[in-house]
Order: sequence, then structure tokens, then C-alpha cells
Amino acid sequence: MSMPNTRPALSMPEFTAMLAMLFATIAFSIDAMLPALPQIAAELTPDRINSAQLVLTSFVLGMGVGTFLSGPISDATGRKVAITAGFAIYMVAAVVAARAQTLESLLIARFVQGLGAAGPRIVALAMVRDIYSGREMARVTSFVMMVFILIPAFAPAIGQGIIAVTGWRGVFWAFVLFGLVAAIWLNLRQPETLPSERRRPLRPAPLWSAAREVLANREVRIYIAVLTLGFGQMFALLSSAQQLFAAYGQGPHFPMWFALMALLSGSGTVLNARFVMRLGMRRIATDAYLMQICSSTLTLALLLSGILAGNWAFAVIFLWSVTVFFMAGVTFGNLNALAMQEMGHIAGMAASVVAAISTVAAVAVAAPVGLMFNGTATPIVLATLICSGVAWLLMRRTMDLS
Repeated sequence: MSMPNTRPALSMPEFTAMLAMLFATIAFSIDAMLPALPQIAAELTPDRINSAQLVLTSFVLGMGVGTFLSGPISDATGRKVAITAGFAIYMVAAVVAARAQTLESLLIARFVQGLGAAGPRIVALAMVRDIYSGREMARVTSFVMMVFILIPAFAPAIGQGIIAVTGWRGVFWAFVLFGLVAAIWLNLRQPETLPSERRRPLRPAPLWSAAREVLANREVRIYIAVLTLGFGQMFALLSSAQQLFAAYGQGPHFPMWFALMALLSGSGTVLNARFVMRLGMRRIATDAYLMQICSSTLTLALLLSGILAGNWAFAVIFLWSVTVFFMAGVTFGNLNALAMQEMGHIAGMAASVVAAISTVAAVAVAAPVGLMFNGTATPIVLATLICSGVAWLLMRRTMDLS
């Protein structure tokens, strides 16, 4: 069993809880916006309702671009400085978004907000790698990712409550408060995990050398591709979830159903944390994609058969959606840990490269699929089947390489 590099001054429960809140910045920034999309579409883009989904994907795109910088900056300045600077950008952009008068200005603000959110997201992962490695790291990241998956259980309902009182712009002020609390917790309680003697100067040559080292590893490249496919299908479902549920007659009850879906699917991270030490990260991730292939094939067959109608149609779509998020909880922590396994000496750069490429490329998957929404679940189910099928083949290839 792998041994930790150092121990955090915080207890493991508090350390994990704090990291979970840093990761929750991402989930909250996406999921709390879901109930706001109809209002945003009606106010800012009434002629192109599907375009309101770009409020989510623009944030994800900014987050992906930001990860190219946040990891190397944290390697040079320390983890806490990089995360705090990211929160500052995130909060300023949230204020600008709250005052946006056009969809274009809102999308720009959301892109910048995503840039800032990249700091908490990616540097938090590097902090874990500073302290833990191997399956122990996978266990910690599994608990952290559980929060990332479970936040949808509460965020849409919170967002809907805020919207009922203040309108959709009030959600952005909630983002400011959330970021402020997380930044204060980090700076008051968490010691720096990267001592000065282990920092790498922020110069082009060392950065390029570290990036080449990451991308030269064949297995890391495969894990990046698999993460891309996993994030792509998940973000595609997220961006169209509100419209999808409404199309099957559940629009007014969307936060309730979304909460139930998140709670059910969140069990994936619990199971992963329990069994990862026994079964291994690679096997669990591979089997999860195979499960998704079976789920999506059955759902697509039922949709194309035309036998689904009314509540039965929604029940099938709901259960299928649960499997998509369940798979995310089972795979994402493991895939990140696998990709970082041999990169402890350049953890910040490795985390940046892995997350940046997979996130930016995932937007290229999610945005077109979301915009293809046609009032049925067929486009998103088909896209998920294709993504999971390719991901499973890639994971099988890593077994051949090991």
C-alpha cells in the first residue's frame, strides 16, 4: 500500500470536507443555474431558446482553459495563493454576470468565471497529490467527487428558491457568497502543502518540458481521452436536463427529480470508495463504462420502438439519467488518480494538462449535443452510447498495456 508524502495539519475528515467545498464550487456554479435557464432564455434570447444552454458550457469552457494556467501557477507560487486568486476572479465575474444585459455579455462573464473556478478545481487535486498517492489518493478523491455528484441534489432547489425571491440574477450573488466562504476556510485552516523547495519556476521552458513529459506517457493520453468522453456526455445531459425533463411533463418538478437523481447516483462514489482498494481503479472504471453501454443501448431501443409514452417514458429517461451520473461518480476520481499516478513530481502541471484538455474537449462534445435537443431524449442517449462505447474500448486498451 502506498504511503503519503506528508500529512496535512488538518484531520482527514476536515481536509476532505474542505477539498469537497472547493470542488463543489464547480458543481454549484453549474447546477444552481439550471432552473434559471428558462428565465434567461425568455429575457435575453427569446428567439433561440436552446442558446441559453451556452450559459453552462461557456463556464465549462472557461474552466477548461483556466486549468492550463492554474496548475503551473500553483507549482510556482504555492497552492493557497493560486486557489485564492482563482476565487477572486470567480467572484468578480459573478458580479459582472449578475448585471449582464445581453446573452453575449453574460456568456463572456461566465467564461471568465470559469477561468477563476479552475483554480479551486485543479489546484485542490494537486493538493491531494501533494499528500497522498495511489489507491489512498483515489479514496480521498472519491469522497471529494461524491460531493461533486451530490451537489445537484440541492443546487437546483437552492437556485429555484433564490430565483423566486430575486430573479435569476440573484443566483450570481449566491456564487459570490459561496466563493467567499470557501476562500476564508482555506486561508484560515489549511497549511500550504507545497513547500518552497519543491516549487517550480513559472518559466516557459520548464512548463513546456513538464507538459511534454505528461503527454509523452501513453496511458495518461488514454485517460485524458476517456475523461473527455465521460465529461462530455455528463455535461451534455446537464445542459439539456431542464428542457429534457420539461419535455416529458416534469418541468415544474424538475428540482425534485434532479435531487432524487443526484442522491441515487451519488451512491457510485460511496461504492467506489469502499471497493477501490480491493478491485483497483482500472477495473472499476472499465466495468462502469460497460454498464453505461448496456443502459444506453436498452434506453435507445425503447425510445426508437415507440412503445414508451406518458409516465413510463419519463420513468425510463429518469432511470437512464441516474446511470449516467452514477457512472461519473464511479469513474472520475479513479481516472484522475490513474492519470496522476506517475506524475507526483509535477503534480500541478500534470493536473492542469489532464483537466484542461479533457474539459475543453468535453465542451466540443457537450455543446453540439445540447443544441441538438429536439424535444426527445434520443440525441443525448445516442451520444452517451457512442461516448461510453469508445471509452470502454480505450480502458480495455490500458489493460493490455499494463
